[in-house]
This record gives sequence, C-alpha cells and structure tokens, in this order.
Amino acid sequence: MTQRLHLVFGGELVDPTKNAFKDVSDIDIVGMFPDYKSAYNAWKSAAQRTVDNAHTRYFIAHIHRLRDEETASSPTEELDT
Repeated sequence: MTQRLHLVFGGELVDPTKNAFKDVSDIDIVGMFPDYKSAYNAWKSAAQRTVDNAHTRYFIAHIHRLRDEETASSPTEELDT
C-alpha cells in the first residue's frame, strides 16, 4: 500500500502576498501526517491559532509527490557513502 505523506508547516512571512519566510530557522513544523484529512485538520488548527497575525501562514506539502519510487533516481539524489 502506498503511503501518502503530508507535511504541515508554517511561519511568519516577509510579505503576506508572497511565500517567503521571514526567518527560516523559526518555521513551525506541525508534523507529518499519513493522509490529507488529518493533515488538513492539523493545518486548520494551526492556522486558526494564528489568525490574528496576517503575516503568518501554514501550508500542506504533499511529500508523496516529491519522490516516485518507479522513476530512476539521478546520480546525486542518493549518494552511496
């Protein structure tokens, strides 16, 4: 069975119309979730906690889309050290 991992994260943005974080070292990693529904619920909770700060945004990253096990990897993707 294929896992569909989702990462929920967020933080303060430089400009609320952009997706650039003000301080990357201060990003809030909410967590990794096994399905979209649980990731959405975590995202919604984090977003509602910070609703008063217009510069703070939370995102859901579809981690399962970043790597396709059926596609051959590049030589630099997996270093054999």
